[in-house]
Formats: sequence, C-alpha cells, structure tokens
Amino acid sequence: MTHQLITPDSRFDAVILGNGDFPSHAVPLGILRNAPHIVCCDGAGISLIERGIVPDAIIGDGDSLPQKFKEEYGHIIHIVNEQEHNDQTKATLFCRNRGYRRIAYIGATGRREDHTIGNISLLMDYMTDYGMEPVMVTDHGYFIPCRGRSEFATFARQQVSIFNFGYTKISAEGLAWRTYDYRNWWQGTLNEAEGDSVTIDTDGNYIVFFTHNAKIRI
Repeated sequence: MTHQLITPDSRFDAVILGNGDFPSHAVPLGILRNAPHIVCCDGAGISLIERGIVPDAIIGDGDSLPQKFKEEYGHIIHIVNEQEHNDQTKATLFCRNRGYRRIAYIGATGRREDHTIGNISLLMDYMTDYGMEPVMVTDHGYFIPCRGRSEFATFARQQVSIFNFGYTKISAEGLAWRTYDYRNWWQGTLNEAEGDSVTIDTDGNYIVFFTHNAKIRI
C-alpha cells in the first residue's frame, strides 16, 4: 500500500475531533477546515463551536457538556452511555455506520498521557477490526497504522518512528539507520527518511509516526 504525505490539503471522508489539545499547526487546521464531515468527541464540540464551526455530530456520554449547551445543540448530540468504548471509538463507530472509512483524528493527544497512549493504540483496532483507514494528525506529525509492506512518500530528514504491534520481522528501505526486529516501542523511534520515499516490510502490524517538518541540522 502507498501512503502520501499528509498536508493541509489532504482529503478525508471525515474528521473526528478529540477533546485533547486543540490544534495550532497548519496541517491539522487545514484538514479540519476542509473536512466534509466533522464528528466531535463530547467536550470537543464546545471547543469547535467556540471557534465558529458547528460539527455534524457530537458523540459521547455527555459528561463534559453543560445542560444549556445540550439544550441548544441537542439536534446534533448523540448520547452513548455504554462504557466499553471511549468517546473516540464511539465517534469512529458513528462514522463507520455512515460509510466514512478514511478518517483523520485531530485533537486526540495532549492533556492526560494515558488517554494519549490509548487513543494512538486504538488506531490499530480501527484498521484491523473496523476496516477503517485512520490517520491521527497532531501539531508535530501524524500516525498511520499498517500491516505488511507499505510505501510512504517522505522528504529528506523527515523524522520517522516505528512502533511494533505484533510483527516478528521487519526490513526497510530509505531510512538513515538500519532497522532490526524491534521488541520494545522505544527501539523503533527517531529514525530519519533519506529522500522522497520509505518502504517498510513486516510480517505483522505496526504504527508509523512521521513529523511535519524536517530535522534542522545545527
């Protein structure tokens, strides 16, 4: 599978906006601005509406929403009380039920670190269990869940980190430093693209992180 660079003009079926740090970088802001559909996770709906954008839907258990807000925007609020899934997953299921497969997750990181780790790791479930094409975009870069062999458009000195989600063998082309069969997440971090493409080949699943900007040489 081939993955293009994620830019402010990248197109998705929908954006799911989490209630983490609201984006400030041009890439997530551009994706949010161009989104054909926006689904907010609970309190993220307040943050978005305060910025002048009304989402298509607000999904969650409603615990972050004041009563007055619920009354005013009740027509787009969907309360889901079950606690097996977090709000990000509830929003994902909402999108899947409407046929949206290519999803950009924005505002899913920041604030509590356990929420951040959980939200990132859920990308793998969305790909393997739900058949989605998820990309999580932050102010620093973007996460893509993958399996097997994938080719990625890159640029020189773009920082690349690979996180093992079940493979036993890995090889790669286009990275500055040789890969090996990483067992711990830290082992695959802080690599670097040498040019305009990177190919990663494994016998299982992994998540890759790419930075928006090249590393500056001092």
